[in-house]
Amino acid sequence: MSWKIRASQQALLDQEIGAIHKDWGGRLVVALAFPNAYYVGMSSLALQVIYRGFNAFPDVVCERVFWDKGGYEARRPLLTLESGRRVDEVDVWAFTISYEMDFFNVVEMLRQAGVPPLARDRDASWPLIIAGGPGVTMNPEPMAPIFDAIVIGEGEEILADLVDLFRRAIDAPRAELLAELDKMPGVYVPALVPPIAEQGDSPRKIERLWVRDQSLFPPISSLYTPETEFRGMHLMEIARGCGRGCRFCLAGYVYRPPRELPMDLLLDWAKQGLKHTDRIGLISAAVSDHSQIDELAPALVELGAKLSASSMRVDPISRPLVEALRASGAQTLTIAPEAGSARLRDVIAKTQTEEQLLEAVALAAELDFPQIKFYFMIGHPTEEQEDIEALVEFVLKARGVFKRRIAMNATPFVPKAHTPFQWMPMTPARTLKKRQSFIMRKLGRHRIAVRADSPAWAEVQAALARGDRRMADVILDIPRLSVRDFWETMARHGLERDAYLGELSLDQPLPWEIVESGVKPTFFRYEWRLAQQARLGPHCPPDSAGCLTCGVCDPAWAYRFQPDKLLKLAVKR
Repeated sequence: MSWKIRASQQALLDQEIGAIHKDWGGRLVVALAFPNAYYVGMSSLALQVIYRGFNAFPDVVCERVFWDKGGYEARRPLLTLESGRRVDEVDVWAFTISYEMDFFNVVEMLRQAGVPPLARDRDASWPLIIAGGPGVTMNPEPMAPIFDAIVIGEGEEILADLVDLFRRAIDAPRAELLAELDKMPGVYVPALVPPIAEQGDSPRKIERLWVRDQSLFPPISSLYTPETEFRGMHLMEIARGCGRGCRFCLAGYVYRPPRELPMDLLLDWAKQGLKHTDRIGLISAAVSDHSQIDELAPALVELGAKLSASSMRVDPISRPLVEALRASGAQTLTIAPEAGSARLRDVIAKTQTEEQLLEAVALAAELDFPQIKFYFMIGHPTEEQEDIEALVEFVLKARGVFKRRIAMNATPFVPKAHTPFQWMPMTPARTLKKRQSFIMRKLGRHRIAVRADSPAWAEVQAALARGDRRMADVILDIPRLSVRDFWETMARHGLERDAYLGELSLDQPLPWEIVESGVKPTFFRYEWRLAQQARLGPHCPPDSAGCLTCGVCDPAWAYRFQPDKLLKLAVKR
């Protein structure tokens, strides 16, 4: 069986550019896992950055491993991609997790490799199992019993410290290694830190890490393959974080403060990528918010690049960026109104007006884009049928301006930890389904394609996103991955559905408060109150300069371009 797996892996490797092959002899061996298919994982820029980071150390070998659908049931061995070795033979098995629904795949991968899935059942004879990524940063609790350690936040800066520790202590008794990990900033060792509800009046929290100088850890592609969504594309993260303050958006808080990379450095990175491909993908929470985007996009086209962009805002829209996308052959202009009515956009703090949105639609028509794609969320807090009708009305107005293909997503809102909506209830799946059906019925007759994600699975995601450590028992015990089996397993373990999907009290301790995100709890409550009144709150200033409002920035960062303010603060103290 192994030779068939290896032949399949070799076929993937033969199409790749950038894979790193090292002999295992005398080196620390790390398996870097993405708990989803190769096709999905190879579009992850985080995976590539960490892969390159580990392999930058001469005495470290880092090889990739991906979820093998059906592999556990078929009893196939789980092998690393580069050398085809068994994963249970490595020293460290590191997962990068971006999505709660991949929690189930993590457990399946551990079982397929023959590794006990609970940390308490593993000693030093097993690989050290660690994790990171946005899927576990803001609420690591559902997976806390499974991992030996979890890196909270952006882990690039502590890679060197982790490698140094592993060099010294990877063969030490597991308790000693965990004690050393527990001393590191941003590293959560669940076995040594009780849940927040059990800690009393002086809880110990894990502070989220964030990188102050991204240029030290270039967030660019190092691997290229045709077997992925972003095939043959050089990805570049041009900015990290977003200061817009959308109240539903996990990314807007997990990556605070917003930071952008300078245009000259981005052009240098683009030139590196153009040696491999002429396609450049710009990655950011809002590509059009980069302060130099109007100059950057045309400059990249002049270099011969064909551009793609992950997302953009329309308040205002960057015409040079849109023109560069079209000149690069882009077929679709993607716009994210998120909500159909102006009132609801104020509730969620998505400050785009209908006029601005329709101006973007008109620009797409002017530039002859074949398709527009709209992203909407349904089920936002305070949403009513009138808001859904306003959504339909807006899309029909867009149809009046844009005569080509229009497609849209109607994705259910899922409340996330460490956002102003973390206390909000999940709109019932039955209600979401009715609203999706209404949208499809009203827009389908106008030849508008509507894609509607499953409300039932969105409820599962919500339970995972706001889960506690008891959720690990559900993840481990579910007989098969279905909505029905998930809720039946929860009930079997004595967990009430409404406790995870319903409205939460502002005064109750929350499992994810084990993480110190940097945002002051009072700020989240303030934004929660503003949402109730459909009022807008503060945005981060450009590049976060000179702001201490939410608490993430310290004075040295906030005032780094304003030395006079730092001097006054020092004198005042």
